[in-house]
This record gives sequence, C-alpha cells and structure tokens, in this order.
Amino acid sequence: MNRYEGKAALITGAASGIGKATAHRLTAEGASVFCVDIQGEALEAVITDLVSQGREARGQMCDISDEKSVRSAIDAAIQACGKLDLVCNVAGICDAAHSREYPTRRWEHLIAVNLTGTFFMCRESIPHLLETRGNIVNVSSMTGIRGAPYMAAYAASKGGIIGLTLSLAIEHAQHGLRANVVCPARIDTPMLSSFQIPEDARF
Repeated sequence: MNRYEGKAALITGAASGIGKATAHRLTAEGASVFCVDIQGEALEAVITDLVSQGREARGQMCDISDEKSVRSAIDAAIQACGKLDLVCNVAGICDAAHSREYPTRRWEHLIAVNLTGTFFMCRESIPHLLETRGNIVNVSSMTGIRGAPYMAAYAASKGGIIGLTLSLAIEHAQHGLRANVVCPARIDTPMLSSFQIPEDARF
C-alpha cells in the first residue's frame, strides 16, 4: 500500500521500540520521515537501515523536554521535507517507585519528557500542520486510563497526554487538523525490558 505517498512525517522516539516500528511502517507505505531521538547512535542506525532499503529517511538528535531542541528539530524537518503532514509523538520514558517515596526530581523529569515534551512537539508543529491540514498522533498508554501501582508519575503523564490530545483535537477541528491518541497495553520494547518495579512491591 502507498497510503502515505507524498506525505512527510516526523517521528519522536524513532531510535527504538514503537517509534522505530512506526518509521519502518510509514516509509514502507511511501512516507518521507524525519526521525528524532535522544539516542544518537541508535537513531543513525535506524536512518541508515531505512535508506539502505530505498526509503526516504532523515533526522537529528533531539531532547523533546528542551524547547530549543524541539524548535531545532522542527526547523530541520521542514528544511529536509519541505512540509509536515504528520507528527507522531512516540518518545517516552517509564519509571516506578513507591508513591510516598517518589523523588521530586524523578517526577519532574518523567513529566518533562512524556507530557511536556509531547506538548512542545505539538505546539511547534501545529503551524506547519495547519498548512497541510495534517495530523497529530500521540502515544499514551492504558496506564493513563486505568492507572497502575507504583507508577503514579507515568500514569499522570500518560493521562495528561490523553487530555492534551482531546483539547488539541477540539481546538483545531474547524481548521482541518486532526489529533488522535493511541493507548497501547504492554508492548515488548527496550523500555519495557529495562523497567523494574520496587523489590518489595505488593499487588
């Protein structure tokens, strides 16, 4: 299928897991992708692999929790692709701890990456997506809907993404821009394999 022929997509978290799979699927269906991730070597490997298959892929490192880094990535994507039709906000981190002991710095970092980073990407890309009547797809989680023990920060960040996406969808529907959120359950990704709950956790 060539559903994305002539379309330009930006994908965050493209160096591994769901983001990497998204880059492969979109390019397989004809899209030109601009991949961003904080993991430079892994990101370059994904881009090289896609190009070796004859697909159109470029990208750069980006810390989505940093406004300047996000603006730089959006500018680079427009320069490389000429436009943006689709932004897939996949990047995220996961953490677990007893809520009563959760350190403030860890809370702030997780929220900064998962929720604020998603907002930064949406905010900076919306002017370009309005020009193409494009789409935003944000990745949340089932944890953002039903919660999970020892994962208060993660659940809060993913629940926030759902509210953010719904608000953006309503705000921009009359202008032809769509915003959707997907909520995966447990997916076998590097993030999941490195995830650990407290040793004394009880369910």
